[in-house]
Amino acid sequence: MKALNGKYVVAIAMFASIVLLAMIPERENPDAFHTIAEWDRFVDERLMHAPADTIHLFPTASTCEGCHGHDPQMNAMVDWMGNDVNTHDDWASSMMANSAKDPFWRAKVSHEVLVNPTHKMDLETKCTSCHAPQGHFTALLRGADHYSITEMENDTIAMDGVSCGACHMKAKEDLDQLFSGEAKYDTSGVMYGPFEMPFAAPMNDFVGFNPVYSKHINDAGICASCHTLLTNSTDLEGNYTGRQFVEQATYHEWINSDFDDDGASPKTCQGCHMPRLEDNIVISANYLFLEPRSPFALHDLVGANVTMLELMKDNKKALNIKAADEHFDETIAKTLNMLQKQSLAVELSNTKIESDSVYFDFKIRNKAGHKFPSGFPSRRVFVEFTITDDQDDTLWKSGGTDENFEVIGHSDKVMPHYNVITSEDQVQIYEFVLADVNGDFTTVLEQADGSLKDNRLLPKGFSTSHSAYDTTKIYGAALADPNFNYIGSEEGSGTDIISYHIPTNGYTGNINVSAKIYYQAIAPRWIKPMFDETTPEIEIFRSMYDAADLSPVLVAQDSINDLFIESLAIENEMFVNVTVYPNPSDNGLLYIKSESTVDRVRVVNMEGKLILDQYSPKESIQLPNISGLYAVELFLDGGSVVRKIYIR
Repeated sequence: MKALNGKYVVAIAMFASIVLLAMIPERENPDAFHTIAEWDRFVDERLMHAPADTIHLFPTASTCEGCHGHDPQMNAMVDWMGNDVNTHDDWASSMMANSAKDPFWRAKVSHEVLVNPTHKMDLETKCTSCHAPQGHFTALLRGADHYSITEMENDTIAMDGVSCGACHMKAKEDLDQLFSGEAKYDTSGVMYGPFEMPFAAPMNDFVGFNPVYSKHINDAGICASCHTLLTNSTDLEGNYTGRQFVEQATYHEWINSDFDDDGASPKTCQGCHMPRLEDNIVISANYLFLEPRSPFALHDLVGANVTMLELMKDNKKALNIKAADEHFDETIAKTLNMLQKQSLAVELSNTKIESDSVYFDFKIRNKAGHKFPSGFPSRRVFVEFTITDDQDDTLWKSGGTDENFEVIGHSDKVMPHYNVITSEDQVQIYEFVLADVNGDFTTVLEQADGSLKDNRLLPKGFSTSHSAYDTTKIYGAALADPNFNYIGSEEGSGTDIISYHIPTNGYTGNINVSAKIYYQAIAPRWIKPMFDETTPEIEIFRSMYDAADLSPVLVAQDSINDLFIESLAIENEMFVNVTVYPNPSDNGLLYIKSESTVDRVRVVNMEGKLILDQYSPKESIQLPNISGLYAVELFLDGGSVVRKIYIR
């Protein structure tokens, strides 16, 4: 609209109004009603309660693709470098677009129904409210009490997943007050967008919806209805307990963080998951006179679930997914980038070396605006901490996975949260573990009545005194960890520090230390109870799961190389007679005296940097004349001995 002269804007608007009014039967012309209230009642009854095909309430994404998809002329949806950034194709390969086709979700719904078959209709109705919202809400707005998986499978608009209307038709009212799949939609034929004065004629004429500017489309509350979910708890016989359990609360985790910033200038969900381009971009094809808009929100909608995106790409035909491989590859690459660049920051430091132990701190900082990992409780991250020698042989290791991608050392019991790790069978796993009414581990969401552990990494600013803490609680030993979300006595750091106290076991020499954090979207321990059962949906997912690459995804890492450690193990008689002199040295020239042949000499400074590595040395060696303390390691037949030398 901004690109048009004002008089032409008025002319087009008047022409569009005349055309639209002419298309409405006489009694349906607003001028034929005696009052505004009478017209409003008609709209409400016609659009919200009268029987109608789903397309009358929500559009399919293919309806929007004509203008907001790929422009063959490359005039619209193109950034300043000429890259195609059209909203339809970016969305089509996302988890949101394929939420109704997600085979893991379909399998899990069938598992829940298998456990509590009398709850089938309630379970499927609740689950479709977020995974197939347009079909679900169309049915409910038309008067249905339930909406089943079978109905979803036969409903084109439902199989569109979280499609255009699922977000752009969200009503302003109670936007941040409705959760667990409850939502209000404006079904008066509007499509809310972020740009003022939209050019409305094409969408009105060809799609039947009216584009309307509203700032609430950028509000995090758009995501609230599905990203805080409370389940109605049952006992093991399927009887409702009258209690609710918070299955996931990503939205409330965001509220309990600095990212919300008390509502003054929040960094919203859209700010990270729909990053903005400052380029001037034409947002609709076919209209050369349209003025470019900025900022433009990419519709990648990426999170962290690389594994499921790859699985769905590999099974596109079976899942009836239309997105092109190249678009899946782009979404996977952007998901991996978010996981590795925008999720965590880490720092590994050596804090102390003693005669029998070496000490490290591994600091992890959550960069996300919610817990990490967040969302569905099958997700977890774990730390792999490894020490190797110069030959890359492993001296000590905590973490890692076996051939089934389970964390090595993980038993049927819950791995506790650790502040200090001293043995290889202790592994730091950040996860949300559900418990049933008896306090036992469960993955049946309806049977979740409590938590055995929730030590997921907290966002900066998270507080146990916040009003949203009741839905974002910490469970288990992390509550007593002075380094978990604390720096000193101040809460809200968004960090955790794991201290590693590693025995040297008599080893002397250089070591290489690495700390890596890995992400798993579907932890093997979590999936096992479902795979112990069988339904058609479980078997379909099992076949895809077994063929998938389930390798944990590396999120972040840090390392320390060539760190010298010395053990005070008792030397044998041969080593006692080895001397390096003078000590201290005034010029770095050192002499070696030994009754046995010295095969090799290695010298490192106290920072672990290699200064000299010489085979078959003569009676003397020359070091740089740089003041400091040096460790001189001499290799003899039968072992090695270290002598500390000071150069003045």
